[in-house]
Amino acid sequence: MSKFLIHPSYFPSIATFAVLAQKAIVWEAHDNFQKQTYRNRCYICTDQGKHMLNIPIKHVGGNDGRQKYPEVQLDHSSNWLKQHWRTLETAYRTSPFFEYYEDDLKPLFETQTQSLFEFNLNTIQVVSDCLGIEFTRMHTSNFEMSPSEFQDIRFLVNAKKPFSGQFPEYTQVFGERHGFLSNLSILDLLFNEGTNAAPYLQNLSLDFLDA
Repeated sequence: MSKFLIHPSYFPSIATFAVLAQKAIVWEAHDNFQKQTYRNRCYICTDQGKHMLNIPIKHVGGNDGRQKYPEVQLDHSSNWLKQHWRTLETAYRTSPFFEYYEDDLKPLFETQTQSLFEFNLNTIQVVSDCLGIEFTRMHTSNFEMSPSEFQDIRFLVNAKKPFSGQFPEYTQVFGERHGFLSNLSILDLLFNEGTNAAPYLQNLSLDFLDA
């Protein structure tokens, strides 16, 4: 069975988690970090509409401007962990399943992990455990522009690429105010659908991989 090559991202999109639920995957661990990607951001829905949660990172300057993704360090000079958790609480406290998963997720925001790569894997592992989805830490040993062993879906990390897939609607906290927002962070599906989230992911068409 072919494995799918993918980037670990911050509480990944529903599209990404659908792949994790349906396919065997391998994490890309030897690429250069790029800005404006889901590596350090995710999108949720608040009372104001679609909202970005962005993780500040430590930038290196000069000739060392390029960093390998696993070398990127989180910038804890501002208390973004506390801010992100408060934003999630405000946005999803009234959702059907926030309190059900709160104790699983909150510890992620109480420890200052240094590596962005490891932090993202931790978020994915916790959500996978909540969903009952198998999680792997298997990652690449070198970088390949055109992988020979894996099906390359690393493009899913690109936050600027318009998403063309149309997912079945589910009830969202602010749906009456903003309409249905598709392909948000997996947290939106988890908090709103709970135990129905796993079958939702497993039944999603992966046609968007060919778009």
